[in-house]
Order: sequence, then structure tokens, then C-alpha cells
Amino acid sequence: MDSWSAVPVPVLPELPGERPRLRLYDTPAREVRDATPKGTVRMYVCGITPYDATHLGHAATYLAFDLAQRVWLDAGHDVHYVQNVTDVDDPLLERATRTHENWMHLAEREIALYREDMAALRVLPPNELVGAVESVTEITKAISELLAAGAAYHVAEDIYFPIEAARNFGYESHYDESTMLALFAERGGDPDHAGKRNPLDSLLWRGHRFGEPYWDTELGRGRPGWHIECSVIALNRLGMGFDVQGGGSDLIFPHHEHSAAHAEALTGEHPFAEHYVHTGMIGLDGEKMSKSRGNLVFVSKLRGGGVDPMAIRLALMDGHYRADREWTGGRLPKAESRLTRWRAAVSLPTAPDARPLLAAVRAAMADDLDTSTAITAVDRWADAALASPGGDAEAPRLARDLIDTLLGIEL
Repeated sequence: MDSWSAVPVPVLPELPGERPRLRLYDTPAREVRDATPKGTVRMYVCGITPYDATHLGHAATYLAFDLAQRVWLDAGHDVHYVQNVTDVDDPLLERATRTHENWMHLAEREIALYREDMAALRVLPPNELVGAVESVTEITKAISELLAAGAAYHVAEDIYFPIEAARNFGYESHYDESTMLALFAERGGDPDHAGKRNPLDSLLWRGHRFGEPYWDTELGRGRPGWHIECSVIALNRLGMGFDVQGGGSDLIFPHHEHSAAHAEALTGEHPFAEHYVHTGMIGLDGEKMSKSRGNLVFVSKLRGGGVDPMAIRLALMDGHYRADREWTGGRLPKAESRLTRWRAAVSLPTAPDARPLLAAVRAAMADDLDTSTAITAVDRWADAALASPGGDAEAPRLARDLIDTLLGIEL
């Protein structure tokens, strides 16, 4: 399927010394480590299930990986970025049933709105935006390979993946069995399904049920499970051992653990990805923002209310991407005020030298995307410029460009 249009990213000047290499926190290693390969960066980020509009939790996740892309691009790397769309799954079908709407029409509408929201926030698009529906043939082929290898089994018309087929199962999350079982039940798993060998075995193929969409395949009638979707889409476009697998922290288990297990069982190789990067949750009134809780703040509604998308972006960046944080009443006004000051500073005819600012922002962003430190550096420069305008005629343009390139904020 089509992605959204890319925004131009200004090319920043070289400074003396090497540009810092991007370091990111890796969930399996439990530490911040180098995330910059020698050549093209290969990144896969789990996308939306399009049964509702883009909320701020979605936006914060995709913004984090947009920032990573910007650091790599500034350092001269090409990025091959793949993102999926789970455009057939239980939550989508359930929503379509409740609203008496065709599930395909619902998905199409919400995917279009998602593209609009991402473009408005100036999130760099994936090179490939791939839907589950368009990938059914390649997914069924992979499931057939798992069956042939003894790494899948039938429960009536369904097909499951046995966790014992994955030698390294558990390496990504480090969770114990009781935690896995609790999260599996909470996040789309079926630990109590009769006939499974192990409660943690995950669904690869759902046999056809009356009233549900299905495909006629070599596996019979049905549709793919969630985890195998990402395994196959990533494998077929990026290969094993790609550089970064990304998503929200709620995907650590079961989704990323099982996606890795499926891919590693298919290939006999380990690991699925070199780096697993997870973003924190956005909360409202003390709870994680989620559709099930009904406490969502939608990007499209903020935009429709006249909020500058750059203020939304800046508000979401005011805090570390890995930290759970609240969308409080004061967060957006603070970002709007900051945006006004920054725009006034870069509109001056002259300003203090911005080369130290460029070095400071580069260093902060390369250090596990430390947006708080980067924003503070820009605040100091802008405050100094507004307090004592004068100095360097090139500084306002350089400041504008570096804020655009590295932070994605259009001034």
C-alpha cells in the first residue's frame, strides 16, 4: 500500500570531529548500545491496526523512530524502513461489527487518516508500508514451511506455533512464565484455548469462522495470526538480523517475542533483530492511553481544533521516548509557548553563533534520543538570541535547519 509523502530534510554542515554515532537502549541487552551499522540501516516498526484514529500514544511511538531516522540521515546513512499495517484482525472486525460497517471500508478510512496525521506531524514515512491483507500469500507460505519442519501444529482448523520450537524463546523480554501468561491473556493471546500443547503457544493461522473474512489457501480457509504477519513482512523485505525492531513497550510481549520466535524457527538463525527498541506509554488521568479504556486524545481532533501540529510534536518530545508520561493540561500550552519563542528567534536577522547548538543537539540526539537535553539547548540559544539579538547573520538559518533536520520541527 502507499505510504505518505516525505518532507525534505535539510543537509547540515560538517563540524570538526566525527559526528556521534546513534546509541539506543536495547531491551534484550538491557543497556544503551551502538545502533549504527556501517551501511544502510534496516529498521522495522510495528504499525497500526486501523480500527480507530491515530491517538497520541501512536504518535509518540512513530515520532521516536522518526527521530532515529533523522540522526542516521544526518550522519550520512541510508535507511530502509518498513512498517506494517494489521488491516485484518479481531479488533478491526469487532469494531466493524459494532458500527455496522464493512471492515475493509473502516480500515481504508482509518489508514487514510493515519497517513494524514503522520504527514501533518512531519514524521518521515517508511520506504514500505505493507498491509497484512496484501501479504497473505507470503504468510501462508511461511506457515506451510513451519508445518513441514515440525514447528507448527493443528488444533482443529487452527494452526499454532509451539514455543519449544524456538530455542531462544524469552530472550527478548526476559519475563518469567507467570508474567508471560498474564500478558499473553491481556494482549490478544489465548492461553486457555483447548487443544494447545502449551498455554503460551501462539496462533499462526485462524481457521474460518462464520461471518469472518477468509482466504482460500494451501492451509485451507482462514486468515493469518498477528505475530507471524510481522515476522514474514520483515524477513522478506529486510532479511534476518536487521538493525532495529521497534514499537511500543506493550509489544515487548507477546508480539515481539513471538515474532522473533517465528522468524528464528523459519530460518534457523538468531537473532531476528540486532536491536529491540521500545517506547514508553502516553497516559491520561493516570492510566495508559488506550482504546479499551476510552481515554484517547486523537491527533486529528487536535488538528481539527486548530492546534499547530508542530506544537503537538514538540509536546510529545518533551520527555524521554522510553519514559511513560502523562498528557496533562499544561503540556500543550507549554509547547505552544516554546514554539513561539523558537520561531521568533530564528526570524531575527542576526543571532548568537548556532554551531555550538548544532553540536549540542547532535550529541543529545545520538545519546538514546535525548530530546529533553536537545530541547533545553535550543531554549537556551533562543533565549540568548531574543535577549541580545546580534552576532552571526548565518545563525538563524542554521538554527532553523538543525531544528528541522534533527528534531523535525518546522519553524
